[in-house]
Amino acid sequence: MSARRARVAVCFSFALLGIVSGVWAARIPTVKQSLHLSDGQLSLALLAVAVGLVVGMQFAGRLTDRLGSARVVAPAGAACALAMIPAGVAPDLAVLVGTLFLWGLLNASLDVSMNTHAVEVERAYGRPLMSSFHGMYSAGGLLGAAAGALSAWLGLSPGLTFTTVTVPLAALAVLVRSWLLPSAPCRHERRRVGRAGFGWHGRVVFMGAMAFAGLLGEGSAGDWSAVYLHEELGAATALAAIAFAAFSTAMTLGRFAGDRLALWCGPVALVRWSGLLAASGLGLALLVAEPVAAIAGFGLFGLGLATMVPQVFSAAGNHDPARAGAAIAQVATLGYAGLMLGPVIIGGVAELAGLPLALAIPVACCLFMSASAVSLRPRPFTK
Repeated sequence: MSARRARVAVCFSFALLGIVSGVWAARIPTVKQSLHLSDGQLSLALLAVAVGLVVGMQFAGRLTDRLGSARVVAPAGAACALAMIPAGVAPDLAVLVGTLFLWGLLNASLDVSMNTHAVEVERAYGRPLMSSFHGMYSAGGLLGAAAGALSAWLGLSPGLTFTTVTVPLAALAVLVRSWLLPSAPCRHERRRVGRAGFGWHGRVVFMGAMAFAGLLGEGSAGDWSAVYLHEELGAATALAAIAFAAFSTAMTLGRFAGDRLALWCGPVALVRWSGLLAASGLGLALLVAEPVAAIAGFGLFGLGLATMVPQVFSAAGNHDPARAGAAIAQVATLGYAGLMLGPVIIGGVAELAGLPLALAIPVACCLFMSASAVSLRPRPFTK
């Protein structure tokens, strides 16, 4: 019963982060318009989130390992949700930048602690669960985006939207705190974490490189799939948008199926074949210059990517249970670097050599993950 309740609580934490991120993304245009921001000023504000994430990751792992993930998840979730409200009522760019930097810090704390607790719930169950947890984030993102779009259609202000959505989420985060598994480290482990909190282990760094490759693919699909169909294949704007919808839908469904697949064939085989599927899907989109084939290809690309990064996070968390938070923070730091830099890299290469050749980079990244799958060979789960 305690493991089942903890699983529900972790699912909620992933969904919370997805909902908050989704509703923010949907209201960005309104925030930009209300503050009369230029594209460059908006980019500065969005950069503050990325900087907050990177800075926060450096401390979130140590905090999680010292206190235990159960003591971090609930307050980080509540704070992460409520921190979005000031962004909706910010009077100027400076306040918006400061608010988004703080939200990035809290986002990192929630991300690391909930992934760490997810690994602990996996151990309690004795079987893979990480993929479905990440699926809850994807589903939450879709729900948050829908809520943001509805509030925009109704003419609600961003501040009212964020308050309406995030206050109930924060309250629920506090209420489900008692459902989490106790996970405070012993004193010996606490001292150990204190001495080596910023140390980087070679295998963990390699897992981070895999996360970088996988999230580079996710970021590239988000920013460039519709552009590829519209500008390279001549598809109408509405049809081009379906490519990213196919990618997102396939990724969400794939994540909910990923746990059963990981249990059936193991994470090594799953990542190996998923990498080949993702590379083949995007390759299809690039080689068959037809919009319908490209949409199908991006769907296969999302289906293949869906299960890979969750397996990397799970393997990192199980590398050294005493320092699971630090390992996940390191992997997440490198992974989110791929998510942020991926679209920029694709754009730079596209400027020099064309978008089809630039999109071959995510194909190569998927092949790299497939070839590197053996590094995720797990230690046996113990209850």
